[in-house]
Amino acid sequence: MEAKTAPSRSIAAPLRAAWTTGCQVLSRAARLALDIALPTQCVSCHEPVDGEGVCASCWARLSFIERPYCPRLGIPFVYDPGPDMLSMEAIANPPAYMRARAAVRYDDVARTLVHALKYQDRTDLAPAMGRWMTRAGAELLSGADMLIPVPLHWRRAWRRRYNQSGALARIIARRSGVEVRGEVLRRVRATEQKIGLSRAQRATNVQGAFQVSPDRQAEIQGRRIVLVDDVLTSGASLDACARALLRAKAAQVDVLVFARVVESGPRPI
Repeated sequence: MEAKTAPSRSIAAPLRAAWTTGCQVLSRAARLALDIALPTQCVSCHEPVDGEGVCASCWARLSFIERPYCPRLGIPFVYDPGPDMLSMEAIANPPAYMRARAAVRYDDVARTLVHALKYQDRTDLAPAMGRWMTRAGAELLSGADMLIPVPLHWRRAWRRRYNQSGALARIIARRSGVEVRGEVLRRVRATEQKIGLSRAQRATNVQGAFQVSPDRQAEIQGRRIVLVDDVLTSGASLDACARALLRAKAAQVDVLVFARVVESGPRPI
């Protein structure tokens, strides 16, 4: 009986791979046909645009994060306080991860980009967003051993069909040379939508939600890891991911996101 069932199992994996590849090819062909039939529009203002998905006017409205910023959390300072000066957030509530960097502030244009990538199948935005992230995270990437995208629970991944963090991580990997290891970290428990939750509720919401795959723990030990995600708000999910990786004996965990929430008004140092 075992001899009869073995061939069917060996054939199943190639068939699934062929089906996935075929679907991806058809999806790309459909998008190409649509792009030929209709001019590409700016994802923010819907004006015609070539290439990046963002027109020059909306690109100028993106608030890129530059120095000076907190060396721990990457929060921009109003003025330069001098080297190694930490923000009040980093002193009062340091996260499990060592450093965080973001390409832009989470403003109106950045929010539109993130939502289009996340919910509207606009994977064509990932190359530009990933390129900006690679630039913002150059310091983290120079010493990293691997990139790990923040995973989705399998039910949410099935509904969305792809992980936006994984799409960004693959672009960063191609530009930086740091490999992506998307299979290492798993979301083992479904969590509530974070919208409307307080900081404390967000932290409770993700407790025990992430786990390093048992057969991958040896790959984590002693490694310097960069977690990749689209947005950093309270940092609860990223902190929970970092704790899971550190429990698996990772040497260091840093965070690289496309956008981060920055409180308006003067920021104390």
